[in-house]
Amino acid sequence: MNTQAVALELFPELATPVVEKPARTKRTTKPKVAPALPSAVPVAALQADITAVEATVPARDLEALARQLEAHGDYRIQRRLQPRLQWPGEPAGKVMRTVLLDTETTGLDSGKERIIELAMLCVDIDVATGLPVGEVQVFDELEDPGKPIPVEVVALTGIKDEDVRGKHLNEARIAELLEGVDLIVAHNAGFDRPFVESRMPQFAQYAWACSFADIDWKAQGRSSAKLESLAQANGWFYDAHRAEMDCHALLAVLAQKLPQAEQTGLARLLQAVSRPNYGLQATNAPFEAKDKLKARGYRWNSEQRVWHTRLGDDVALNAECEWLKENVYGARRAIVQIEKQDALVRFSNRPGVITHQQL
Repeated sequence: MNTQAVALELFPELATPVVEKPARTKRTTKPKVAPALPSAVPVAALQADITAVEATVPARDLEALARQLEAHGDYRIQRRLQPRLQWPGEPAGKVMRTVLLDTETTGLDSGKERIIELAMLCVDIDVATGLPVGEVQVFDELEDPGKPIPVEVVALTGIKDEDVRGKHLNEARIAELLEGVDLIVAHNAGFDRPFVESRMPQFAQYAWACSFADIDWKAQGRSSAKLESLAQANGWFYDAHRAEMDCHALLAVLAQKLPQAEQTGLARLLQAVSRPNYGLQATNAPFEAKDKLKARGYRWNSEQRVWHTRLGDDVALNAECEWLKENVYGARRAIVQIEKQDALVRFSNRPGVITHQQL
């Protein structure tokens, strides 16, 4: 039975009814009465219909229906993201043992707030292809923060005080998963790294990459760098804001080829982690240059009262210094501060190597 027949058998009311042309009647002077509109279908009834389809139609037929809709230009289909615990293929050569990590916390300040959930996926990345290979090892545990979880965090994550009461992260299991790891990836490493380093200092020993900051998603044609949005762009939806599922979504997104590049997101991160980057401060920049700096992508640090930006390599750093000299400082004598960071300190609260350069 074809998919259209399956749909009509389950929902005969969807078939186009045959409407007989009404006989002409003599016009009267009675006022016209608008026909009654059909009442809305109750949500419960719709849910019952969906449940009936799921119980009756084989998954292959539902997929066929989805593909049929996708072939029409007016429809886009979103599929629930299915976590993968085994990736096919054998590595062509060198692999990078990689941990994808996510945390849920009681707040934003790593100095005051605490982890309530930590999830990690440990998997090998084939350096030649930028693809995951083999088994995915999973860690996902809750921890009691020792204080009430704020209501806004409960609303976001669904994690309640009673869920974490008396629970502690298995540090021995975490150490076991970290053994032999070459790289840790988080989608907002500037948030997650300080939290896990505060909780377990051994995380400071590893190179880190950030899939949010180390990939220019706008240049890749994505309207948003949020993980949910990146997954949706690939046709997936999932239950976000729980650490393990966010990790599975991140791995799935990064295993895809970047829209404007002949490499996967994972391959791009392996490149990023292999070279240092630089934090550049436009020290004592004249006030009248603020619009130029802002348009260039600089950010204002209100505490240090300085415009700053980040550069990905030596070439970009040298080019930026030339731009500052020509467009910001002009004939003024200027000395800028440069902070060199490698993957061992990037996204942590620890400083890199700081130097000063005269322009």
